[in-house]
Amino acid sequence: MANLDKMRERIKETIKHSGISQTQLAKMLLVSPSCIAHYVKGDILPSIDKLADLCLILEVNPSYLLGLED
Repeated sequence: MANLDKMRERIKETIKHSGISQTQLAKMLLVSPSCIAHYVKGDILPSIDKLADLCLILEVNPSYLLGLED
């Protein structure tokens, strides 16, 4: 089962280590920069379609972001 705290932390870490700015990522995901900031802070989680796009952009396995595997 997915762990929401782990998911929030992995989203934050993956974005940070991607080398892509939050502004660039926002443009790629078609969301506002403040939306990305909320993802990083863990205030909100991306919708399933944005999560899928995030995985593609950041080249990360969805199972990793969901906290299902290490």
